[in-house]
Parts: sequence; C-alpha cells; structure tokens
Amino acid sequence: LCKPMVEHITARGGQVLTGKPIASIEVNPDDNTIQHLILADGTTVEADVYVSAMPVDIIKRLIPKSWSSMPYFRQLSELEGIPVINLQIWFDTKLTSVDGLCFSRSPLLSVYADMSTCCDEYASETASMLELVFAPATKSVGADRNWIAASDEEIIEATLVELQRLFPNEIGPNSPNGGAKVTKSTVVRVPRSVYATTPGRNKFRPSQESPVSNFVMAGDFAAQKYLGSMEGAVLSGKLAAEVVCDKAAGRTTNGPKEVHSSIDIGSEEKSPIGVRGTHPIAFGGGQQGMGTNPPHP
Repeated sequence: LCKPMVEHITARGGQVLTGKPIASIEVNPDDNTIQHLILADGTTVEADVYVSAMPVDIIKRLIPKSWSSMPYFRQLSELEGIPVINLQIWFDTKLTSVDGLCFSRSPLLSVYADMSTCCDEYASETASMLELVFAPATKSVGADRNWIAASDEEIIEATLVELQRLFPNEIGPNSPNGGAKVTKSTVVRVPRSVYATTPGRNKFRPSQESPVSNFVMAGDFAAQKYLGSMEGAVLSGKLAAEVVCDKAAGRTTNGPKEVHSSIDIGSEEKSPIGVRGTHPIAFGGGQQGMGTNPPHP
C-alpha cells in the first residue's frame, strides 16, 4: 500500500523519512505558528505547512504548551482511542466469501474480509486468508475479559470458535472432513486504535483547518462523514490537502469548525507529555507478541 505513494512523492522531488519519530513541536512565541519540528534523533525539520496524520492519542501528547488552552485543541481530550486486535489467519482451503468487507454478528469479531478474494496480493482459488478485527478487546469497552493481555493462542482459539458460527459448513469439527485447517496466523495488538464512538463524541472532532495558520489536522478522528476507519483517514487526508492547496493558491477557506460550547478556554497552559519510546506501538501502531522485546509489524 505504501510503496506506490512513496514512489509518487519521491518522483516529484519529495522525501519520505521513516524511523524518524517526532519529539516535539516548537512554535514561534509571537503568533503560535510552528517554527520547526524536533525529531527523536535531535534533528529539526522546517516547512511551510505542517500536516499531522497521527492518531488522536499521540497528537494530544505533543500539543505545544501555548496551544493547550485553545478550545480547538482542548476538545481533543473528549476523544480517546480504544484497544483492538488485528488478526490474519491462513486456511488450507478456499472459504465461501465475498469481494468486500463484512460486518460480523459475532460479539468478538467486528469486521472481516477474505483477502484471497479481495486483494490481488493474496489472491488464491485454493486457500483463504481472513483478516479480522477482534474487538472489543478489553472490559473497559465491553469485552468479557482483557483480550489484549491474552496469549496469541487463546485469541486465535476464541476466533476459530466464532468462525465456526460464521462458516458452519466450512470451519469446525462438524464440517466435512473436519473443516478448513489453519496453516498460519498472526496477532497484532493495537492498544490505542480508532477513537471510541460513544454517544456525543462527533461534536468534538476537529476540522482539518486549525487556528494555527501553518498547521493542518488530518487523521480519521478529524471531522468528516465517516467514523474512525481507513476510509475516514483517506477522506480526512483529502480534506487536509484541500486546506493546504487553498491556502497556497490564496483561495478563501472555511476556517476552523466552531468548537462546541461545552469546551472552554483553558485557565492554564499545560506542557506536552511527549511520547516515550520509538517502537510503532508508542505512536499508535501495532505490536506482535508479548514481553519486553516483541517484534513489530
């Protein structure tokens, strides 16, 4: 997914830096615009416009002190990412499936897709690879137990029990010849994923245009017609790009979305907490395995 985008950018003279996490956002004291970014390795990045596509829980930890009292940024405290688990399970036979994402009636599996049908990279007429979202994953968001802390084996076993209900004639001991067999599986834990869509959250989603003239907010939690999702992230990115292009061309923009009246101007400024660590999980990504030194996808 990423390689074509990288090639598109570099072919036009741009750069894509990986393994360069942000340590802080430094602002100009006179107008609160961004002066430069400081990366974890101590280097700085200067630009005309800065676009954040970080998850909401990460950008909250990096908001500069002078921004923290602004209602636009204060409303982010009303949005919080929830834990989910992403699974990939390979089967030795082809399952009956559709070309698209399916919503599940299972209490453990929210959505799934057969990538052997939906994606050229995994295309196969003889075997299936299911990609699934295991959620809710903790008691705080409605699960019966803390699945994030469960072993990979427990998570896959629970998933297969649910899949027996979704594919009763193809998975499980009651299926012909014992059903499809698992040949490989991966479990990726994401402790802070999409924002929790609890009642009343939508009004706190920020517009892509911010009150800081050279800062634009992307991310699936920002204001757009979809919930937190890949589709929402793409649309939010497009809306953020429109803000950048309109400003560069001198066109009139809509301005930042009005912040809900329940959000007041902060009485005091708060210093950013910052992000600890350099692994993807520290920046809202996923983690495979358990323990102190797990591999990362």
